[in-house]
Amino acid sequence: MSKLLETINSPSDLKQLSLEQLGTLAGEVRQFLLENVSRTGGHLASNLGAVELTLALHYCFDSPNDRFIWDVGHQAYTHKIITGRRDRFHTQRQYGGLSGFPKRSESPHDPFGAGHSSTSISAGLGMAVANDLKGEKHKVVAVIGDGSLTGGMAFEALNQAGHLRKNLIVVLNDNEMSISRNVGAFSTFISRKMTGGYYRDLKKEMEGLLSSIPAFGRNILHFAKRAEHSLKGFLTPGSLFEALGFDYVGPVQGHDLPHLVEILRDLKSVEGPVLVHVMTRKGCGYKPAEDNPGKFHGVGPFNIATGEVAAAKGGPASYTAMFGETLVQLAADDKKIVAITAAMPDGTGLTPFAKAYPDRFFDVGIAEQHALTFAAGLATEGYRPVTAIYSTFAQRAYDQIFHDICLQKLPVTLAMDRAGLVGDDGPTHHGVFDLSLFRHLPEMTLMAPKDENELRHMVKTALYAGAPMALRYPRGTGYGVQLDQEIRELPIGRGEQLVAGDDVAIIAIGSTVYPAVEAATRLATAGIRATVVNARFVKPLDRELILAVARRCGTVVTVEENALQGGFGTAVLELLADERETAVRVKRIGIPDRFVEHGSQAQLRKDLGLDAEGIAATVEAFMRSKERPVLAVAK
Repeated sequence: MSKLLETINSPSDLKQLSLEQLGTLAGEVRQFLLENVSRTGGHLASNLGAVELTLALHYCFDSPNDRFIWDVGHQAYTHKIITGRRDRFHTQRQYGGLSGFPKRSESPHDPFGAGHSSTSISAGLGMAVANDLKGEKHKVVAVIGDGSLTGGMAFEALNQAGHLRKNLIVVLNDNEMSISRNVGAFSTFISRKMTGGYYRDLKKEMEGLLSSIPAFGRNILHFAKRAEHSLKGFLTPGSLFEALGFDYVGPVQGHDLPHLVEILRDLKSVEGPVLVHVMTRKGCGYKPAEDNPGKFHGVGPFNIATGEVAAAKGGPASYTAMFGETLVQLAADDKKIVAITAAMPDGTGLTPFAKAYPDRFFDVGIAEQHALTFAAGLATEGYRPVTAIYSTFAQRAYDQIFHDICLQKLPVTLAMDRAGLVGDDGPTHHGVFDLSLFRHLPEMTLMAPKDENELRHMVKTALYAGAPMALRYPRGTGYGVQLDQEIRELPIGRGEQLVAGDDVAIIAIGSTVYPAVEAATRLATAGIRATVVNARFVKPLDRELILAVARRCGTVVTVEENALQGGFGTAVLELLADERETAVRVKRIGIPDRFVEHGSQAQLRKDLGLDAEGIAATVEAFMRSKERPVLAVAK
């Protein structure tokens, strides 16, 4: 007998199944997820927990006519599998394959792209309003996890949705809160009765009747509403959502397919905003992921039988680990050092700090804006706050960095992990805009280390500069360089020359420095003698060093793993323009003006000419060309 999953090529196929078959399909989807993610890696635990919820949603609603918006996308794998992408699912997060997140260009069943959190309710409300303006009747369902609900944007959207009273269904996929069996069963019963059509009709009739009674009818109605809300608020966590103007349903057991289907079918006829609180378990159906959902949140290839993740090849420590280790070491001698993360203590390397100094560690949840202003508040009282955030997520707190930190000249350190190309998670996660975003802010110092040893020195430099500081470092391991015994402060705005040559000056920053050094070796075989400079600082630039090598060589090539627009190369061009060095020819190597898709870091760097071979080829072609100096042309 063929598997049910092999017959499901669209949501319409799903609707032909009985509830019993739907339960069988849930088991097959779980096995399919395990088999595929164990080979490719990906976001597993959250997706295993959302299988029944996803099947029930597609069983009851009509995608793509009805709109499903998945917050972040960490729970959208089942959605992809049953919307015509099953045969290509093995390519997810692979070079040239499916995205690991919902993507509009990938399928009409993905009406809104995702990758960053807390966006689904805002997008869903926009669609619901457009639905009304166009006079259409499709349903809009926004699915958001409890973690994403910590983002302030989600509450802003809830507030407006409750005010506008548009037809919007918000599904809160709560996979963290534990709930006892008795309470769960009782609240399931309450949810069923409070969402049934008979109950809603009776409620409306009673409200109308009581409102019509002279003198005291409205007082009775007010008392009845208070009694209903008190009962639901006592038994469920729905008081907040009711206060925001939502009809609250739940908590609902998220792995009980028949009941999920019953609840969702009832909600199709509800007018106004509704929030359905669904309780799921991360990693459901796979014990290793149930026991350790954090390990299986974003996981590499693993052994299904044992749950063991494929061992790394070994070698040098990662930049993330070196950052965390350095901060722990420095904090031992300085009680003013505090560390902040936005829901990523493991991902940012701060777990050791949290264990060593729990009173000085703060996880604020998915709330990057709050994290930075919280750090600013600490800085006003003499502390040395370090906020560790992935580069791509630091974008979400631009105003706080400008207004609350730089404008007030507060000594906050922003440690931007995963800067540059990060690989399999694609354009929503590449950290290739931070240099352009923060370089132009007054009072900001911006730096990037060439290796893990230099990272240690930059952490200390940032902590004791007494000013707003940002450092960016890449995903992955360092180079295994010898670590200095003493962690020291670097002179701010000073780079270093690593290789001497008179034909061309390659000025590199951060992760591109060692590839530039290797490129110089390759160029030497072609008779081109290159100087290589490790800039270290994007702001302030080492003015004297850059001008000296530019004047000596006459040709400058800048290299960065950042967008070319407004980045490091642009800063060098501005310096040369300000100094009227119109005879110097300049070529910039970096990320072009487009979003970079997913793939391994090595593959993407090769495609973009950011590896040693690509840098050497670009430099050699530029040296052989007859291009006039850029600044001379501009003159």
